[in-house]
Amino acid sequence: MRRLTLLLLTLAFAAAIVACGKSDNGSNASDNATVTPEATPTGEPAEAPTNTPTPAEEDPTPTPTIGPHATINDHIPSDYGAYRLKNCGTIEAITYETKDYLNDQAVLTKPAFVYLPPNYDETKQYNVLYLMHGVGGNESEWGMTGMTSKVKAIMDNLIRYGDIEPFIVVTPNGRSYADFANTSGDYNSFYCFGQELRNDLIPYMESHYAVYHDDDPTKVRDHRAMAGLSMGGMQTINIGMCECLDIISWFGAFSAAPTSYAASKVAEIIGNETNSQYKINYMYNICGLQDTTAYFSASNAAKNLPSYTDRLVDGENFMWQETEGKHDFIIWYLGFYNFAQLVFKQ
Repeated sequence: MRRLTLLLLTLAFAAAIVACGKSDNGSNASDNATVTPEATPTGEPAEAPTNTPTPAEEDPTPTPTIGPHATINDHIPSDYGAYRLKNCGTIEAITYETKDYLNDQAVLTKPAFVYLPPNYDETKQYNVLYLMHGVGGNESEWGMTGMTSKVKAIMDNLIRYGDIEPFIVVTPNGRSYADFANTSGDYNSFYCFGQELRNDLIPYMESHYAVYHDDDPTKVRDHRAMAGLSMGGMQTINIGMCECLDIISWFGAFSAAPTSYAASKVAEIIGNETNSQYKINYMYNICGLQDTTAYFSASNAAKNLPSYTDRLVDGENFMWQETEGKHDFIIWYLGFYNFAQLVFKQ
């Protein structure tokens, strides 16, 4: 009897074990669903997340990964404002001899900065833009002094993506008198800059850099441009267009200063017998709608120019752009970005 009892208990225990096994590994569909396991730790520390660097990551070669895509815009796209440490242009500080054109013609040595495009080649010929500062600034106001220059970043990227042909940019001091380093000095010195540009700065660039040049400066006027912010915008209109149209044919005025000529006077000057023989390739203008310093004067000088002269035709060789903004570099860098796409396009 005892043996029979032990046998029955043994069989019952074995059946319980089998039943437990079926419960853990049964045929229910939800139990058999595949679950993706988490990665098994390797014992090595995880890599830190990679953040996009302020200087843009460089391609192994200068060949851009995407083609031209810049447009005339109301903001600068992030990929056109990124600083580059490789396959980029360079900035040089220069000095050149000029004169005190406001007073006594005394000889001066003045500074400027020059942007040279990537792979600058002295055997080629480059177009050149003379970029002017405002009444309280100097040759450094555009920040074109080193690797983190915004102008340099814009140029590097426009060239990198194939939106523009490489060209040279020069930022001089726009005061043509002995006290040029005094940013609160006689503003009348700004009105003499045309003589310095014609007689000294352009010849210096032609003798030291690979820019288009000719014994007759009128023959290479299509390879020169002038642009500027505020007082430099005034210089572009009053001096560039109205005094130097024989040697410059591209113009950009960003928030042109209150002393800019009125549109009627500009039209009269560029239409006179001397100037009418010289084509105006392009005139670009921009101003912020909230610019209480320059909006009235800038619009008075340029906005309606095509209605005063047939030498400027909106949509062909003329553009007036106004957008949200004040009298500051948000507008001026945008102006440079847009103008750089328009200039030297024949």
